[in-house]
Amino acid sequence: MSERRESLKIIGAIGATCAFPFAADELYAQQEHTHTEGVAAKLPEPKYFKKDDFEMIAALAEMIIPRTPGAPGALDAGVPAYIDFVVSRSKPQQKLFSDGVAWLRKNKFAKAPAEARLALIKPLCDAVDNGKVDTPSRKFFRAMKSLTSDGFWTSKAGMADTLGYRGASILGEYPECREH
Repeated sequence: MSERRESLKIIGAIGATCAFPFAADELYAQQEHTHTEGVAAKLPEPKYFKKDDFEMIAALAEMIIPRTPGAPGALDAGVPAYIDFVVSRSKPQQKLFSDGVAWLRKNKFAKAPAEARLALIKPLCDAVDNGKVDTPSRKFFRAMKSLTSDGFWTSKAGMADTLGYRGASILGEYPECREH
């Protein structure tokens, strides 16, 4: 029984390492921010993206996980900086995001009002949600959704503030999920 458990641990570790190629200490800093409740989050200086492109990435991330009353959004969690970090370290992501940012520029995303941005993104969202990732813009949007989700749910705003995770505790049972 012990050998089986050890084998499963090794297989699990290999799978996690291959799927997520960053060490925890590299990503930990993205969780640290000085955002104050009720104050609009300020974007940091991008390390990879041009400033205008970074602002579009930030706006799109906030559309994917928006701030709601009582709950933080992607900007509050520092998601744009996380995306900037991940893309800066991955040549395939750089190509994908370069194509995606070009598509956003071509469609005048940066200057569009909120309703026009939503109309532009909704078909991509619907296609990706239905497994149709057959165009560069859909591939970009799928990557954007994934990185936004990863960045949010691994941040303090997502994990602790939204889910209530406190860490270093043992639960006698799992609490039931309730809608807010």
